Amino acid sequence: MTQESAISSKEWCDRLPLLKKIIAYRETIWLNPQPDGNTARLRKANLTMDAILDARKRLQRYRGYISKVFPETRKNKGMIESPLRPIPEMQKELGSRAGYNLEGRLFLKCDNLLPISGSIKARGGIYEVLKYAERTAVSHGLLNEGDNYAILAGQRARTLFADHKISVGSTGNLGLSIGIIGAKLGFSVNVHMSADSREWKKKLLRQLGVIVIEHQTDYSQAVAAGRRQAKNDANCYFVDDENSTDLFLGYAVAALELQKQLRDLQIVVDKDHPLFVYLPCGVGGGPGGITFGLKQIFGDNVHCFFAEPTHSPSMLVGLCTGLHDKISISDLGLDNITDADGLAVSRPSQFIGKVMAPLIAGVFTVTDEEMYRLLTLLADCEKIRMEPSALVGMPGIQRILSITKYNFKKNRATHIVWGTGGNMVPDEEMAAYYNKGRQLSNISKKLSEDTFSPDSTLFSKK
Repeated sequence: MTQESAISSKEWCDRLPLLKKIIAYRETIWLNPQPDGNTARLRKANLTMDAILDARKRLQRYRGYISKVFPETRKNKGMIESPLRPIPEMQKELGSRAGYNLEGRLFLKCDNLLPISGSIKARGGIYEVLKYAERTAVSHGLLNEGDNYAILAGQRARTLFADHKISVGSTGNLGLSIGIIGAKLGFSVNVHMSADSREWKKKLLRQLGVIVIEHQTDYSQAVAAGRRQAKNDANCYFVDDENSTDLFLGYAVAALELQKQLRDLQIVVDKDHPLFVYLPCGVGGGPGGITFGLKQIFGDNVHCFFAEPTHSPSMLVGLCTGLHDKISISDLGLDNITDADGLAVSRPSQFIGKVMAPLIAGVFTVTDEEMYRLLTLLADCEKIRMEPSALVGMPGIQRILSITKYNFKKNRATHIVWGTGGNMVPDEEMAAYYNKGRQLSNISKKLSEDTFSPDSTLFSKK
């Protein structure tokens, strides 16, 4: 803890009245007072549009391998991509709840449907492991320029990778992505999981032969344990969720995908037709990478908001105080207890907070109860299944349309909620999420023909 972060909560609240709401676990929104778009720090970190294009080329080189070992990717020719889907019925219901019409168009970027691991982590996590595998194969003479990367599915490659370890600390979805791709390539994978990780994720990883190390502490301690393991083992590669530029670039490639999807839908993004994007945020890598990519493409015409649970607003606290990773939410007495397991982070990434601060439009928070209610509403309106943490960005359109900072014709704006996970969730778990949302919405719990159960088609992935 720094000297500044050691200041009492009362003193911080005197400086920043917004913190009173944060400490009281109340939903709030913080608008960046200086979003100047300055990219000097990004260039210094070698993060440019060329770096994003290089990452996409690497993923394209892997198409032969990915389509061979993950048949579900063949329809997209081995690319790990998700659809962009309009959700007009959800938009109407959100407007009804708000008491006024929500103008503009609302879409869901369905990373909850991403192949391989069913979450946004299939972007950054899988990309970083693929880059490490490429480097390892090239250095051992197994892979040459122009080769079909499908050769990495062979026994010779698996034998090589078996002598190398990958380690990562995770609340769940990142560990799931890295465990799945790492095990498929043949690496020995160690995933350090925090206490709030879902049991089904641990079980699935173990079934794949991944070593799951459970910690009765939070995310930051799990990451630290993974980092220590790699430091003491020369043959162990550590995926650093808090500081990795490779994870960051893997996420950033999504911006190129979204650009094409908007173009295909003939959706214009310019000064008169702004784009608002609402991104669930944990440590910050995923939303940070996507924001970076979108700002490279759309500049000042895109406004990216991070969304966090009221009990884990680490990025919000880091940004509004200016202390970034030098302050933990525990310094303010917050408990970091949330059902949005992928977002249960007490301290934000130093890399994301400091480097991305000029590009982030703002941060808002949502209660766990509201996430569950929105989960049920989305299932009812659009028949879309997502895990609780993926719903944290859904109130974004209402929050933004209710403030006066942005001077634009509301009916010309496009709003995108980034759906971060859900497709891998077991049917029984999803049904429990749905029914909890119903209860919280004061919907009758009596059994009826429209009551969903684990056997309902809504919760079946088949």
